[in-house]
Amino acid sequence: MKVEEVADLLTAQDKRVSVAEADTCGLVGYLLSTVPGSSRWFPGGVIAYTGGLKQSVLGVPDDVYENKGSVSPEVAIGMATGARDLTSTDYAISVTGVAGPTGGRPGIPIGTFYIGLAGPDGLEVAERIETGSTERDDNKRAAAQAAIDLLGKHLQAGN
Repeated sequence: MKVEEVADLLTAQDKRVSVAEADTCGLVGYLLSTVPGSSRWFPGGVIAYTGGLKQSVLGVPDDVYENKGSVSPEVAIGMATGARDLTSTDYAISVTGVAGPTGGRPGIPIGTFYIGLAGPDGLEVAERIETGSTERDDNKRAAAQAAIDLLGKHLQAGN
């Protein structure tokens, strides 16, 4: 889904969205901000790349991080929920994964990401994507687009 379509849906529904990004390092936020007037529905977010920021800033519980790993649906949801609560937005989207070209491991190859969404009425969703690429920039762009797509899908469905 095009970011302009997501912007139109957010505007029409009078909703706001924030971001929590690990491996995309602000790319989702950048893409959202390319739409003129985006400050009406996008106040910002958190880049929690390393150093315990997922836990200390976004509130991902230590036991979830340690037991499930940084690349997991539980951490993606925790990041999204933390960003939503921190910024007082209706929705938050998150990205955590392995951008590459190194760092893959069994079960979580390079190009694997979890995209999280937290929204109103207890909405908490995580989707796993696998880009099939080992190219770092391609992986970041694919993950950022997947986050925008996930938000758009839920906005279209009205939840």
